Amino acid sequence: MARLLSTYCSVDMSSSCKLPCHQSYQGSNFFSSSCKLQTSKFPLEKLVLKGNRPERACMVSSTTLPISQEAKTQPGSGSHQASGGSSKRKRVMVIGGDGYCGWATALHLSNKNYEVAIVDSLVRRLFDHQLGLDSLTPISSIHNRIRRWKSETGKTIQLYIGDICDFEFLAETFESFKPDAVVHFGEQRSAPYSMIDRSRAVFTQNNNVIGTLNVLFAIKEFREDCHLVKLGTMGEYGTPNIDIEEGYITITHNGRTDTLPYPKQASSFYHLSKVHDSNNIAFTCKAWGMRATDLNQGVVYGVRTDETEMHEELCNRLDYDGVFGTALNRFCVQAAVGHPLTVYGKGGQTRGYLDIRDTIQCVELAIANPAQRGEFRVFNQFTEQFSVNELASLVTKAGEKLGLNVETKSVPNPRVEAEEHYYNAKHTKLIELGLKPHLLSDSLLDSLLNFAIQFKDRVDVKQIMPSVSWKKIGAKPKTVAA
Repeated sequence: MARLLSTYCSVDMSSSCKLPCHQSYQGSNFFSSSCKLQTSKFPLEKLVLKGNRPERACMVSSTTLPISQEAKTQPGSGSHQASGGSSKRKRVMVIGGDGYCGWATALHLSNKNYEVAIVDSLVRRLFDHQLGLDSLTPISSIHNRIRRWKSETGKTIQLYIGDICDFEFLAETFESFKPDAVVHFGEQRSAPYSMIDRSRAVFTQNNNVIGTLNVLFAIKEFREDCHLVKLGTMGEYGTPNIDIEEGYITITHNGRTDTLPYPKQASSFYHLSKVHDSNNIAFTCKAWGMRATDLNQGVVYGVRTDETEMHEELCNRLDYDGVFGTALNRFCVQAAVGHPLTVYGKGGQTRGYLDIRDTIQCVELAIANPAQRGEFRVFNQFTEQFSVNELASLVTKAGEKLGLNVETKSVPNPRVEAEEHYYNAKHTKLIELGLKPHLLSDSLLDSLLNFAIQFKDRVDVKQIMPSVSWKKIGAKPKTVAA
């Protein structure tokens, strides 16, 4: 059975890991008696870019068997009128549904009465094994998570384990689930990870760009009216010395005026992959009449949602390390363990931020108000703007109220970026659709700090400092210091 569910890497996990390796998830409670397996005749696409062809793997189509009686579903935001007037639950496929944003979104949509399926290769968990990292919070296996959700709510989330870069797996999944909307979180999402070495830069772009292309072709071939809700990033825009519009800008040049895609100035191989995605999606909307919403998301903070609070097995991951940790989450963990807050360079880097509760709200709004056929919408998905110095100051004040001695220190900036710059990004379209933001407040910071204090014994302080340099990226596989 261990052979059936495997992912791929190039070295023994007992040594310094360099690439995704062939490592079975034995001991992770992957298979349980409450899961149904459906083996595919198609192999998973290998994640490595060199070496021998891996063994055939499988597609796992899994749903939890009843633990408690199925709850009677009431018509809600997940219902829409089918032909003939009958109410039908909208089917939403969440690609990358085992990840930080994806898991919270999948639970929220299920709770809102959508029929939800998670599609995930589980490679994000493998990255932690490779780099010696771990979530601040203990994370249950995806099967235990889904089984617990069923137990708590009576609602079933379907599960398809496989790599969307394998089109045959993806096609089989589309034909099986028949989604009305696809929420696409299924990408390698870390800029530092993409800048470790050549192999990870190539993996990031291959995984993200080819995976998204496969999703586009799957929609065209199997569900042409399906609405794609794609997670982009504000990092596509860079830090221009003019206001950042939502996807498009109207310019006048030599007496002629046109509305064009906003110029992109990506700052890592990860951000570049998102730019490529946006261009591919825009083209297919124009050429094939697809409907798509690109959510250019800012930096997400927080961990709790109404759904993840229902039981400890539903808890979301929280990353604090120098590779996957985001600024505010990282600062709160540093404050909790008495580590100085690490401000990169001058600390004037300004970005858009939002609470994870607003991430799931934005996705639901996009699904409930789909794009038109042939329309490529771009929403800037954030609620507030902060500089790194401003975040450090807010965490320092909040920490002092809890009796923490919080210090801040400037460390050499591992990135190539402007450390002082103009930044004013528009973000009105989601507000117009009904977004009610959870703004960063003293009470929210207090909650996040207390959460970090609760799990501070799980912190590995060796992982806090940045260890990936933009200028020192090389062709040879590199090990991140453990």
